[in-house]
Amino acid sequence: MKSLLLAIQFLTRLPLPAFVASDAEFAASMRWFPLVGLLIGALVAGAAVAGRGDAWVGALAALVVWVGVSGALHLDGLADLADARGAAHGDPARLLAVLADPHVGSFGVVAIGLQLIAKLVLLHAAIAQAAWWPLLLIPFAARIGPLVWTRWLPPLHAGLAARFRDAVRPIDLVLWALALSVAALRWPMVLITPLLLAGWGLYVRRAIGGISGDGHGAGIELVETLLLAAVVL
Repeated sequence: MKSLLLAIQFLTRLPLPAFVASDAEFAASMRWFPLVGLLIGALVAGAAVAGRGDAWVGALAALVVWVGVSGALHLDGLADLADARGAAHGDPARLLAVLADPHVGSFGVVAIGLQLIAKLVLLHAAIAQAAWWPLLLIPFAARIGPLVWTRWLPPLHAGLAARFRDAVRPIDLVLWALALSVAALRWPMVLITPLLLAGWGLYVRRAIGGISGDGHGAGIELVETLLLAAVVL
């Protein structure tokens, strides 16, 4: 239970009491990331249903909840990665330096803007189709990604991705894969998730050489958007 609460505390801005945790307990919280995604999905879907009288209002409400409940955590990773890729010009040392810079540059601002526009438009289309199950399941499916990428890819540096690496067990991947299969009974297109996770993993390995906290955040954002696109298609 403590690991689950740590995962909720890390991935959301939901009010929780403060408590002390060891590094091992914090790392083990990653095993619960997909379940936290299901909680986020419930809030997003609830906001969309509440505003369903007008699809644009519902889309805006769902997007505000989606960003707000996560504290824009993953958008920050997307912006950092966009800045690093845009400014590195093939220089690995410069790429790492830009990733470590807390400021957001022009590439990052554009990436965040395009991501929010894409989600807003796709949420509108999903609400117009009354696609409530996908809105519940998409944040869940996307947060399986960090478990896969952590086990598969080398850590880019000694950051969060490196700390989580030994905490993800093969049984965790098996159990969440089974949960994804069960979710497919409600929305079969969720089964494209493994392809999207593999695609992002291959990209970051080729583009930056490994996975980092920013890589996880950017991957979650982009997988969510692609799964939203799958609702429309």
